[in-house]
Amino acid sequence: MNTLTPSNRLTPPPAENRLAPVRQIVWAAWIIMLLVSTLPNIIFTELFKQATPWLFWAKLGLLAVLIGVSCFWHVLTPLRKYLWVLAAIFGVEYLVATGTQLLVPWQRLFGGLGASFSAQMLGTQLQRFIVSLLIIGVMFLLGYRAPQFFLTRGDLRAPTRPIPWLGIKKSESWLRFGRNLAFFVSLGTLLFLVIGGRPSLARPSDARLVLLFASLNAFNEELTYRASLLAPLENAVGYKHALGITAAFFGLGHFYGVPYGLVGVVMATFLGWLLGKAMLETRGFCWSWFIHFLQDVLIFFFMAIGSIVPGG
Repeated sequence: MNTLTPSNRLTPPPAENRLAPVRQIVWAAWIIMLLVSTLPNIIFTELFKQATPWLFWAKLGLLAVLIGVSCFWHVLTPLRKYLWVLAAIFGVEYLVATGTQLLVPWQRLFGGLGASFSAQMLGTQLQRFIVSLLIIGVMFLLGYRAPQFFLTRGDLRAPTRPIPWLGIKKSESWLRFGRNLAFFVSLGTLLFLVIGGRPSLARPSDARLVLLFASLNAFNEELTYRASLLAPLENAVGYKHALGITAAFFGLGHFYGVPYGLVGVVMATFLGWLLGKAMLETRGFCWSWFIHFLQDVLIFFFMAIGSIVPGG
């Protein structure tokens, strides 16, 4: 495993990974992501009106087969750690969810139809935090050190890459860009929630733990769905495609979340792209977590007061 340094942080995949044409590896990474993302669930649910519990096992089985094939097919060999991380996410989430469902004390504290928003959300975030800790363990087992999968503060003043299609043609410090980004993205989220949520203060007591929920959710999602996937992908397919793949995976996962539907997918994909950009360019977790945290504060507050619900 090569240690990432400032001199090679944004370079193409190293020569030893080029066992197949880079284009083939990139196509394989994108197709795998789409097959194991929420996209198949969306298609079967929305178009064919079918329940999709079997898709979980189909995806896990596919990943197991691909991991085996990667041992001798040169196109998948550079993606082997990416495949292992995806399989670990599926497996760990299933084991933790199943385990907590079987724990009677856990269900008494956090489950049940009569549980409050705070109780249900605390249970969900603790469950996801356990998943995050286990994924950290998986990354260490795969040979990564904490900075190599961005579990470090990073350089908060690192230079940004220009974004010409957004009119940002010059590089600037992430200290300035990150503050501006946090403000404008949060403003956009707030406007969406106000217009679409019809806020009410009828249940303000459920909003007391919003900061805790937001901090945990931002950590859990940035670790599980961004940092752990960016690390193997950047080395295999490079900066541009690693960013695009993780952003699309994150966005598709929000079809039944908040924001929801196609609008939610577009918004979450764009946010995921920005957060991944922050992680790759600063080589750390801080800016991604902070910007994500601010969005979750707004979303969870509106959920706490009953203004919005996941999936519409």
